[in-house]
Amino acid sequence: MIKNPDLLHKRLNSKEKESEQEILLLIGGVMFICGFVISGLNYRFKLFILPKCIIVIATIIFLLAYVLYAEVLRENMYLSRIIEIQENQKVIDTGLYGIVRHPMYSSTILLFLSIPLVLGSLFSFLIFLVYPVIIVKRIKNEEQVLEQGLEGYSEYKKKVKYRVIPFIW
Repeated sequence: MIKNPDLLHKRLNSKEKESEQEILLLIGGVMFICGFVISGLNYRFKLFILPKCIIVIATIIFLLAYVLYAEVLRENMYLSRIIEIQENQKVIDTGLYGIVRHPMYSSTILLFLSIPLVLGSLFSFLIFLVYPVIIVKRIKNEEQVLEQGLEGYSEYKKKVKYRVIPFIW
C-alpha cells in the first residue's frame, strides 16, 4: 500500500474484460462462500474433526504460501486481478518467475487448499478442490492473451517450461 499504491489499485480492480474469466470468478466466489459456510458448520456441529497434526502442517503450508505470495507481489509490479496487457509491460523472468510462469497461482493454490485444513474441515477442502480447476482454465486463457499482446512472452514460455508446479505442469 505504501511502496506501490498502483499495484494495490490493480489488485483491487475486478472488472474482467474476458467473458470466460467472469464465469470463472463467479464460480470461485461461490466456492469461497460454500467452503467457509461448510467449514463453520463443520466446526459448530463437530461433523468431522481433523487431527491437530494436519491442522499444524496446513498452517505451516499456509504461512509459507503467504510468504511466496508476498514475494510475487514484490517481484512483479504488473500484477493485476484481471487479464490485461498494461502500458510499458515487460516479461518478468527472474526470481520465482524463472522457475514457473505463474507463481502467483502456485502460491494461491497452496493458500486456498490449506485454508480449509487450517479451519479443520475436510468437507471444505473437497469444495476448495474446485480452485485448481479454475486456475487451469484461467491460465490457458491468460497465456493466449499474453502471447498475442506481450512482446517476448513466447520466448519466455520456451525458457520457463512449467506454468505452476516445477517439473509437473
